Amino acid sequence: MPNTDKIVINTAPIISVVAALGDLNILQSLYNQVLVPLEVCQEILTGGTSGFGIAEFEAAFWLQKWQTPVNISPFLLNSLDSGEAAVIQLAINENVQTVCIDEATSRRVARLSGLSVTGTVGILLRAKREGYSISIQQSIQRMLARGIRLSKTVINSALEQAGES
Repeated sequence: MPNTDKIVINTAPIISVVAALGDLNILQSLYNQVLVPLEVCQEILTGGTSGFGIAEFEAAFWLQKWQTPVNISPFLLNSLDSGEAAVIQLAINENVQTVCIDEATSRRVARLSGLSVTGTVGILLRAKREGYSISIQQSIQRMLARGIRLSKTVINSALEQAGES
């Protein structure tokens, strides 16, 4: 199993964890270091129409928020959006083995780049396995209520793995 004491995280999982649990503290509990590229910080702080998750992101002082743009390879920049490309590039640059990305295409590119991949649901399942009192069903319901899309396959698999099906 890869060393998972460090992780580089993308925008969607940050927003989804806030939707599921109300804050980002579970990331601090599960990882020694959580790196956030500047490109992801900018996406979150832009906040879209709702601004959802900004306060929780800013309150997570322990996140390692990059202050300078990541020098992204042309391949990644042309294949993915800037946040996802920055996550993969930063992981490669900093020799971090695991990235947290929810989007399927970016997950494939990360794996092809030699990285281990997890996502929001993977983080929630890991927390539950490690003894945190988390209802996967309630977390998924909160995420769906916030407009976060999850496939039936992902939902059913998560509930089964959590013993909540």
